[in-house]
Amino acid sequence: MTNSASQSIYNELASIRLVDPHTHINPLEPASTTLADLLGYHYYTELAHSAGMPKDDIEEAGITPREKVGRLVENLGPIENTAQYGWLIDICQKFFDLKDERLDATNWESVYEVSENKMASADWADTVLSESNVEAVFLTNDFDDELSGFNTDTYIPCLRTDDLVFHLGKESTQQRLSHCSGIPQDGSLTNLRDALEQRFNHFTANGARACAISLPPSFAPEIISDGRATTALSDVLQNGLNASQANQDALSNRIFWTLAELCDHHGLPFDLMIGVNRGVYQNGVFQGQDLYDSRVSLIQYRQLFNAFPNVKFPISVLASVTNQELVSYAWIFPNVITNGHWWYSNTPSFIARDAAARLEAVPQTKQIGYYSDAYKLEFVFPKFDMYRRILAHILAEQFVGQTGWSEERAVALGRRVLKDNVATTFPAPNA
Repeated sequence: MTNSASQSIYNELASIRLVDPHTHINPLEPASTTLADLLGYHYYTELAHSAGMPKDDIEEAGITPREKVGRLVENLGPIENTAQYGWLIDICQKFFDLKDERLDATNWESVYEVSENKMASADWADTVLSESNVEAVFLTNDFDDELSGFNTDTYIPCLRTDDLVFHLGKESTQQRLSHCSGIPQDGSLTNLRDALEQRFNHFTANGARACAISLPPSFAPEIISDGRATTALSDVLQNGLNASQANQDALSNRIFWTLAELCDHHGLPFDLMIGVNRGVYQNGVFQGQDLYDSRVSLIQYRQLFNAFPNVKFPISVLASVTNQELVSYAWIFPNVITNGHWWYSNTPSFIARDAAARLEAVPQTKQIGYYSDAYKLEFVFPKFDMYRRILAHILAEQFVGQTGWSEERAVALGRRVLKDNVATTFPAPNA
């Protein structure tokens, strides 16, 4: 009965036209142009490198897309057991006519040819969205993005603020902020806040539905007084990266807290992605150097959650080990929302455990089931399909089989966490 119910529920969930609430897609080039765009995704390069492929073979300057695909395919054997390899096969089967269960030396060139022809179509991105049953995707936009040249109903802007919080000491970041806001920095807190306010006005005027940031395990937001913040800002603007670490940290906290205030003022959710240590494996491939740190705790954010009760905080944690803590915070705090299964937690065994824990303990209105984190549109389908199958199994086994829910009721819960909560957490302007 459970298998039958799981398949039935999955079929219903697969019919839902989705909005993906977090991607890194470039709206001016949202889909792939060659198979190298797919195999160049950091999951494949870092796994191939981990299994023995030299970094120089992956990142050699001047290598053609076709050569890169050929080299990577030769090194895919050791990773055939991974969920990420399964995504690749799903993409090739769905979009590029692959009939086999492997991509290897015997078939990759024919898949390359088919993909190249299909990707050359002017409406390829729309085709991928349609065949993936996706109506819109959220973006990750730099704070100085002009937000022009694309349909913001399909490609929804999101203000990413990492550079503002952690890299204002870089002269390039200061110049970017002054240029895009039209407000040169004069060393005053008022001037800095005005520039940040201008960015929020720009983004909300162009349909942005969230502010977001990725945070290291050591970060613990706190209120910084005007006097302390003025001293820190002066040091950072004058000395850049040579400013004292204490002043850099104090300024990061002040800017972060100001962003939370602006989210409150503008009614934007503040999407927090917590726990990544950058550059742990210094010799890793591009985007394959970062890891989580189990010492992170959401207790570091208690002051923030208490100070801004009207700001929604969708929280992603890098490691499954932090999921129980996230569940408990979403259980207690009205403004804390569980958000997706991020990065190192984004494999079936971790998703199954973490999603089940959320479904049995967190109010159903406070769970955003999944986001793809994709860099190209083709990845939205296999990632969401992995999650849908896991979700269908949980609903069938725990809610239909054990609790006695009807399949219709279970599907309604699945719909809520898959799509409805995205709309209520990140409402469209004037919705």
